[in-house]
Amino acid sequence: MATVEEKTQQPATTEEKSPALSSSSDLPSYEVGVNVSGHKQELQRNFGLLSLCGLGLTSGNVWIALGGAITVAIYNGGPPGVIYEFVAASVFYWFIAASIAELASAIPSAGGVYHWATITAGRYGRSCGWFAGWWNCLAWLIGGASITQIVAAQTVSMYAVMHEGFVTKQWHVFVTYILITWVVCFIVLYMNRALPSTQMIGGFFVIAGVFISIIVCAVMPYVKHKAYANNASVWKDWQNQTGYKSSGFAFLLGMLNGAYSVGTPDLVSHLAEEVPHSNIPKAILAQYVFGFLSGLFYLIAILYGISDFSAVLDSSYLFPLTEIYRQAAGSNAGSVGLLFLVFMPTFISCIGSTVTSSRIFWTLARDNATPFSHFFANVNGRTHNPFRAIVLTAVFCTVLGCIYVGSTTAFAAFAGSFVVLSTLSYLAAILPHLVSGRKNVTPGWFWMRGMTGFVVNGISCAYIIVFIVIFCFPFALPVDAKTMNYTSLITGGLSLFVLAFWFIRQSTYVGPREVVLDAHVLAKDAI
Repeated sequence: MATVEEKTQQPATTEEKSPALSSSSDLPSYEVGVNVSGHKQELQRNFGLLSLCGLGLTSGNVWIALGGAITVAIYNGGPPGVIYEFVAASVFYWFIAASIAELASAIPSAGGVYHWATITAGRYGRSCGWFAGWWNCLAWLIGGASITQIVAAQTVSMYAVMHEGFVTKQWHVFVTYILITWVVCFIVLYMNRALPSTQMIGGFFVIAGVFISIIVCAVMPYVKHKAYANNASVWKDWQNQTGYKSSGFAFLLGMLNGAYSVGTPDLVSHLAEEVPHSNIPKAILAQYVFGFLSGLFYLIAILYGISDFSAVLDSSYLFPLTEIYRQAAGSNAGSVGLLFLVFMPTFISCIGSTVTSSRIFWTLARDNATPFSHFFANVNGRTHNPFRAIVLTAVFCTVLGCIYVGSTTAFAAFAGSFVVLSTLSYLAAILPHLVSGRKNVTPGWFWMRGMTGFVVNGISCAYIIVFIVIFCFPFALPVDAKTMNYTSLITGGLSLFVLAFWFIRQSTYVGPREVVLDAHVLAKDAI
């Protein structure tokens, strides 16, 4: 009978095979227990529930993402559009997050949607898991580059605020971007045991930062005797400046901004093999409850605190919150102080994103789903992490940074594909789960019973299918080369690459296996 390692390395036939559950009798005893994916447990379980929640809050960074995109979101309905579109997107992502949480509870694997899609799709699991894994991996690699660019823009903007007359150039951002990329890479490579502490620090800055920012934006205009925005402008005065005649469609298109801020429900699931017990659903709950409440109250505070929207929209600062904070605080120094509260958690979120994207690529590599799989599947014995996969994420980020220097439009095209690529990967796991009657997965401790699970999964799939199409429309009309939405081009092109590589590797690729929760070789802290 084949061992676990043999099962994961055997060549597969071109005919799709069901990734049948492994019982305890199928698996040999190892001195080191296997995890739910059927692989030996190689990573250290350094994270606890608190540090995992810190990762969710920091890398989720909802209120910071909302503030950073407000100059784009404002065109889809004005201030009321920003608030209501965020609320609408959040509601739909609660359904997706619940769907993700129950799968993470049942199959706590670092592969996340890659592993779940393989199991939920039954006899089509190999191909479905392949696409889910690659879409998810590409989304996180691109998302990491996007966050790094935001931190670079924050840094340059803080310098510009304190140096009047300073003219920001693209190369300023690029140099800062490269420095941040490799500093973060160094931290993730050589400070593996300290990573949980960095995420708890990041979580503290996220919580403290939003409270301080809300208080300052709410109080300082009164102290400085400046007028607040009126209630009608914040809650009622709809301003469709997209060029689309239908305000309803402008609203739906504007939900992309909300989706970008809350669209990471799988974030903490990729640390499943580095946290004892199945704390993933709890961390997802913490991420989404705090993310929604902090984002909503933060939006209300800054929208009331902006006294001159034209100055915000026409600002020369690369990071939109720079001008907003300058108006709210009434001084350049106050603006820099508030920006620092944004900078710290965003910088730490770069660490979290690098950890997440490297873990996803590593899980693909250990199943022979990447180029040079054997090389990238290695876990360094000294640093106790997927060292080579981490370096690869930094290299990928650097390459995208070079694209930024050549064309900000091209870089934005890649960054804009994050939501579509990530939601496609969620769909690849949730839709087969729904279509199969939710029977291919052995329930974990968090499981939506009866019709509840079908309704939640159904709404999640319907939202993803509809909005994948909507989010590929141009952001505004009329369209030119600079304002075109290239998401469909980027997503389609990357998907063709994934398809081509599937034909190359399908004969030797098997994919992950599920180990039932009572298997005697399962590591004691694997679930």
